[in-house]
Amino acid sequence: MKTEVVKPLLGNFISSLRDVGYTFEIAVADVLDNSIAARAKNVKILALAEPQPSFAMLDDGNGMSEEELVEAMRLATRNPDEKRAKDDLGRFGLGLKTASFSQCQKLTVVTKKGDKISVRQWDLKLLADKNEWLLVTPSKSEIRELPLFVDFEESAQGTLVVWEGLDRYHKATFVHEIDKLRRHLALVFHRFLEGIAPTKRLKISVNNNEIKAFNPFNPDHKATQQLAEETIKVRGSKIVVQPFVLPHHSKLSQQEYERYATAEGYTKSQGFYLYRANRLLIYGTWWGLHRAVDAHKLARIKIDISNDQDRLWGIDIKKSTASPIPEIRGDLSRIISQVTEKGSRTYSGRGKKIDEKNIIRFWQRLSTPDGRVRFALNKDHPLFRELEVAQDDRTLLETYMAGIQAYLPLEAIQAQLQQSPHDLDQEAVFTNEEIEILAHRLRNSSLDERYIEEFLKTELFKSRKELLTKNA
Repeated sequence: MKTEVVKPLLGNFISSLRDVGYTFEIAVADVLDNSIAARAKNVKILALAEPQPSFAMLDDGNGMSEEELVEAMRLATRNPDEKRAKDDLGRFGLGLKTASFSQCQKLTVVTKKGDKISVRQWDLKLLADKNEWLLVTPSKSEIRELPLFVDFEESAQGTLVVWEGLDRYHKATFVHEIDKLRRHLALVFHRFLEGIAPTKRLKISVNNNEIKAFNPFNPDHKATQQLAEETIKVRGSKIVVQPFVLPHHSKLSQQEYERYATAEGYTKSQGFYLYRANRLLIYGTWWGLHRAVDAHKLARIKIDISNDQDRLWGIDIKKSTASPIPEIRGDLSRIISQVTEKGSRTYSGRGKKIDEKNIIRFWQRLSTPDGRVRFALNKDHPLFRELEVAQDDRTLLETYMAGIQAYLPLEAIQAQLQQSPHDLDQEAVFTNEEIEILAHRLRNSSLDERYIEEFLKTELFKSRKELLTKNA
């Protein structure tokens, strides 16, 4: 058998490697995984838009020896099938390199272990020009110019990662990438920031502003429904699942409601939240097992797996997509049915309030002959009955009422409830002055006590009974 060596053209290979699909925030999170694996307690990030986009990350983790650094800079430095420590967040030995290459032209890593400082650098332009995997050792004078190097020198141990030549962002838009980064880190690493993970509480700062943990389940709110936790066993592995139903917007302040909507909104944030070794990997997906609908937008299901289950979940290099195997999907479908039923009650229960018998409402829900539902004005309302008696031209009145019923703005109401529910104030149609004037007229009319009792049950006067009961 005859063989020959055919080397890849590194320039083309690197260009392909850069287009794996990392976003800025996902790439940073992938690099930060290494800091957690190194037992860092503090991670400092410097991400600036001016004068040009730049990025540096410094941790106070264990650091690396020179030999360990060279190995860490090697692509595919580990076998993805080898057994790892339970809290190891990596797998392929590619994260630092692929994440960094996707964002910059030059990756520099400076590390300190004991009293020794070691440094190595990948320069993508050099690789393409020489068509060789040439790992650079920058001079001491070069590394002293790196951002956060002064802080690095003052630390007893740790690692500094610097990206130079961020060529995929314009400085005018990089500010938005930094904002997305803050939100992403607050969510993805919230257990470490909260001190829930089995390590000491991690502190992450971006541009000297500490990141506050964002727990997407709002577990401390009294209106949050935490359903029973369930353990699923698949191929000798344990999967822990716990569903949550978030509070209805009426139970939250506008600020809190908008915060837990996330930047994607409630509808896109519903679904599964997959944690591996306490690190959130994938969130806001039903994996094709369920359709995202408004009625279930408050349903979020937490899944915890160990770091040896990647093949069961089809987790990719970026740790941003997954696809559970069929053996798991059956159990997940069953759990979806349970949580979505409870989640929809929040809305269906409130919808049924229109049928309450102790309140006389302006609108009523009616069933049509074909089994559908429509909303109509309540003609048993005492105001309507008085109008019927007082109105000479019934045709105009009936036409007006029919128009109100026919053109109920369902789509506009739904859109408002989706986007800004706290901005909707339907009761503001009536001012307090108008209601007081009406009450005065009713008190001074010839209505008997039976009519007054009916008015007291209406939506207008249910919380203003004193207006009708006090002396004229």
